[in-house]
Amino acid sequence: MTAEKNIETPAEVEQTRKTVWLMFDRIAHRYDLLNRLLSFRQDVVWRNKLARFLPQRNNLAVLDVATGTGDVLISLLKKSPKNKIAQSIGIDMSQKMLEFGREKLKRLKLDDKIELRHGNATDIQFDENTFDAATISFGIRNVNDLDLGIRNLYRVLKKEGRVLILEFSLPENIIMKKLYLFYFRKILPFIGGIISGDSYAYNYLNQSVESFPYGDDFCAVLERNGFKNVKYHTLTFGIASIYQGDKA
Repeated sequence: MTAEKNIETPAEVEQTRKTVWLMFDRIAHRYDLLNRLLSFRQDVVWRNKLARFLPQRNNLAVLDVATGTGDVLISLLKKSPKNKIAQSIGIDMSQKMLEFGREKLKRLKLDDKIELRHGNATDIQFDENTFDAATISFGIRNVNDLDLGIRNLYRVLKKEGRVLILEFSLPENIIMKKLYLFYFRKILPFIGGIISGDSYAYNYLNQSVESFPYGDDFCAVLERNGFKNVKYHTLTFGIASIYQGDKA
């Protein structure tokens, strides 16, 4: 696997999912910068909106899976009322991402409020019925076994706990879709490759988005793994969506 190689087949995308954390180790030093740059800071807006969909009660225990550098938990704390969140834990497979995240939490003086741990979406090391909410942003499409990952999220939630998943999707408007795909296929990999030094990672990004279910198709994945009251909210012309579902 080299930085110059382009991913061209679904089989190669699937193979990358098995070791995707190694790729994130390589780009961790530029990850936050590129998220802001390549999304025109929309990633910040989208994460902030997640707080609106948290369960309507206080003292929540929240787990963020594929947490990266902790951006989701930081946003949830900043955008929620003071007593809304009592516990915040993030897990990720990439040790480098976690290292940068812990440094960021110290700078923001949030290291006493957010804990980052090494962990895997398909083998979450927490007991059943532990969390009131479980979130995952731009990470679910990287889970090697999608159904197993969703079942793990369901397992660690308390009764009436909620999953919130923020992920890229494709616009329904044909003009927006064409513009979006041109940007995703041509411009984003080029800029991402130059700044991160890893063009492979940003070619994988657009391939994994285009091959992943979205909208009603992803809602069906949540429903077949036990979630009820499943719905989704489109963001910025449909280029991203927030999915929510409750534990029965």
